[in-house]
Parts: sequence; C-alpha cells; structure tokens
Amino acid sequence: MSEEGPRPLYWLPIVLTTVGALGIWVGSNLFGTSSNNSKELQKLEQIFQVLDQQYVDKINKEEIFEKTISEMLHKLDPHSNYISAKNLKLLDEQTNAAFGGIGVRFLLFRDTICVTHANSLSPASYGGLKRGDRIIAINGKSSVGKSITNEKVMAGLKGVPDTEVKVTIYRKGKKLQKTLVRNTIPIATVPAYYMIDKETGYIQITQFSLPTAQEFHLAALQLKAKGMKKLLLDLRGNGGGTMESAIQIADEFLPSGYLILSSKGLHSEEKKYRATTEGILEKTKTVVLIDAQSASASEILAGALQDNDRATIVGRRSYGKGLIQQDKRLKDGSNLRITIARYYTPSGRSIQRPYKKGYDAYKADEQKAFTEEYFKPDSSIFVDSLKFKTRKGRIVYGGGGIMPDVFIAGDTSGTSLYLSELQWNGVFNAFAFDYLNHKNMTYSLPEFIHKFEVTEQLLTQFTSFASKEFDVRLQKNEYLHSKENIKQLLKAEIARHLFLESGYYQVVNAHDSDVQRALKSF
Repeated sequence: MSEEGPRPLYWLPIVLTTVGALGIWVGSNLFGTSSNNSKELQKLEQIFQVLDQQYVDKINKEEIFEKTISEMLHKLDPHSNYISAKNLKLLDEQTNAAFGGIGVRFLLFRDTICVTHANSLSPASYGGLKRGDRIIAINGKSSVGKSITNEKVMAGLKGVPDTEVKVTIYRKGKKLQKTLVRNTIPIATVPAYYMIDKETGYIQITQFSLPTAQEFHLAALQLKAKGMKKLLLDLRGNGGGTMESAIQIADEFLPSGYLILSSKGLHSEEKKYRATTEGILEKTKTVVLIDAQSASASEILAGALQDNDRATIVGRRSYGKGLIQQDKRLKDGSNLRITIARYYTPSGRSIQRPYKKGYDAYKADEQKAFTEEYFKPDSSIFVDSLKFKTRKGRIVYGGGGIMPDVFIAGDTSGTSLYLSELQWNGVFNAFAFDYLNHKNMTYSLPEFIHKFEVTEQLLTQFTSFASKEFDVRLQKNEYLHSKENIKQLLKAEIARHLFLESGYYQVVNAHDSDVQRALKSF
C-alpha cells in the first residue's frame, strides 16, 4: 500500500471488475438553484416530508437522497454520477495526481504498519524513515492491532501540506519519535519506462491526470536519448482521466494539423482538437497495447493514433466509453458529474457502447470482455453502419470500443485458484518485504534481472510463509500447474520492493504474453 491507497493487481489474468471509466473535462463550476421549484421538485420534497414524518422507522434522509440522485443520473447514461463531499477528496487527488502526506509506501503485516519504501525528497525520507520500519503510533495514538486498516492509516498520515504529523517508529528493538511536516506528494501516472532492447522503448501510463502529459514527455525524452526508435505504449488497465492529457500526448505523435478528437453535445458547440507543435515522437514507430479496461482518455489516445495510421493497436477490444463528463461542484461540497458531449475519433466514429437497455444491462455487458471476448473478438460489431476509414483508407469500426488491429487472446495458462488466492491475499508483497528484511541485497536492477533466481528453496519458504501467515494452504497440483507464474511474480515483487514499478514491470513484461506478442507487431 501507499498513502494514495491500494495499487491494482495488473497481473491477474482475468479480473471480473468494473472499469472506473473516467473521461472528464476538468473545470468545476459553482451553480445555485432557483427558488421557483418545478412540480417535480415539489413532489420530491413532499415525499421526503411524508417519509420523515410518518415512516415506521427512523430514516437516513441524506443517504436516501444521495441514492435517489445516483439512480436518476444512471437513467440518463452510465457515466453521469453524483459524488459526495466525503468521496470528492479522492477524486481531486486522482485528477491532480497529488495529495498531502509524508510520502511512504506501506503494508499491514502482523497487525503492524510496515514501511516498504520512503519516496525520495519526501518528508518521510528527510525524516529518516527506512524500509523495514514499523509505525506503531500516529499522533500519539496506537496504530498496532487487528483494528488497524489501510483507511485508518491513510487518514492519519495524509493531511494538508505544511501540517505536522508525529509518528513513533519501531526499528531493531528501539522506539524512535519523528515529527514530520506533510508536503504535496505526487502520484506517478507513468510509473514504468525503460529500454526493452537497443531500439525499443516501453512506457506505461496507468491513468490520465493533469501532470501525465509532462511525465510522458520526460520519459520519452530519456528513452530517445538512449536510442529509442520504436515505442511500445502500454495502456492496459488504464481507466482514463483528463481529456487534456490524452490530447497533449497524442500531439507528441501527430504532425501539425492532424485531427485528434472532435466533440459535440446538445448544449455544447462542436469542437475539434488538432495536433499543434512538432511532437518528439512523430517519427517513432509505435505499437499501443490495450485491453478491456482501457477506457475513456485511453481510447481517445488509441483512437487518434489508429485513425491517423500512426500506430498499430494490439490487444483486446477497449472498454467503449465515448462520452465526456464535466464536474459541477455543488454548494455543500459534493459534486455532480454530468455527460455534456459525445466525442468522436478522427475518422468520425463514436466508440461508446450502447446503453439504451439500462444501467444494469450496461454493467452486465462489461463482463463479456472477461469471458468470451477474452479469447476471441466479437464479430457482431463488424457491421456496415459502423464502418469508418482511417486516413490511409483502412477499415475500422465504431459502436463499442477500439477494436485492435492485432487481436491477442488472453493467456490463462498457468492460472489456478491457488495462485489467485496468493494474489488476493497480498502474499507476494508481504513475503518480499519479510524476505528483504533478512537479506542485504546490493544488486543493480540489470544485475538483479540477470542474476537473481527464485530457487526451489525460496519457493518452499514462500509456500510455507503463505500457509503460516495467511492460511493459504499449499494445493500441490495447482501449485505445480502455476509454478512458473509464481516464480515470475515472486521475483517481480522482490524487484518492486528494491526498484519500484520500473523493476516490477521489467521482470513481469519479460514473460508477459501480451507484451511479447506486441513486440512482434513492429
């Protein structure tokens, strides 16, 4: 964990989950309500009054009201939404890719907060916190025991920049008192970038926030300086974010004047967004990797590159969110996120999945991407009415996500219930932490990748640890079936503890079937 919260398990072969498909135009607007309430509002007020005065039990009016708003918005489209004031803080952190805190990653292990990493140039780093430290108290209040949760830890460590937080550290049998001054802690949205070989670079974007375009630009510059002539851009699992960042990144690939995106709504004028200044990747051969969780801003970027014949899109069909939301801040601090326009790729296609059958049907349709569409493309979208042409005349289809130029069937080899149980319980993360607490490793990342081996002895330690600490009992047949995957993930997690996300993905990607297939598409 980190102060910004749990990190997703990207390595799961099949994840039955809902995409948090953000695709917003930043800009909160304050607005008030008219004193001349409509008949509908008057009726709603009467209903709440009757419930308050006559219902058999005490009701939570605020909770009911907020659920009513959400249901009303879901009747319009799947992505208009109401966000309570309580949850708005997290939304702002995602948009700005930053929060107020001390800058540590941690995990809850043996009923204790264990520091796994102190960010460089952070209050935690300046205060001397190290991997292996245990935070046993926050502001004088005990943070040890079964009642401690990630939410409670983050509530204690996070706060307004320039405010103090006092932590008690347990280190090698000694208690240390630290007073740290919170600062603005950035959240990396481009967590991994490196050279796969002498000519091929890899960049991963996990979400689109306001600083993402700059992060991407700096990553691309560093890779070009190392000789990058080809780029594998990984957008898998990226649920979207701010449109601005996606447009700016697309601009890096496209010549001046090329269309990136157009948008139009009943109450918003048609807008066209075109490439402007010369991008640093206009001559870099590019492959973009997507999956069913690549949504919204990810689809804007992938669609712009596909329609302009600027990149080969590889993977599985993307989520299919072609609606633009705008945030409207309400007087009580809550937020109304409403759809204001549809967006269209340069060829003119809308990639929004149909939602006329209702919210429940829309959400149920999501799961197809992790069942039948995980193994073969859905041919039902290949209809003439949804046919469009790229700049060079290639046929592409709208009506439901970005269909890749090269489809890759999902790889379920080596999966098992035992492996899934290890992942969901966080066993790999906890073992890596515990293992490194007893090891003094001095590897560089290249040395670690080439020299460190997960031995049979280490695997025995791992499976014993899983059983003892997490009650994940060894299932021999399933273990043997998933053994190679377990070895890879164990090495990757140790690499993450030593070298952060760059280390993790360099290890994982070397055996990732999607990545290896994508590399053949250059």
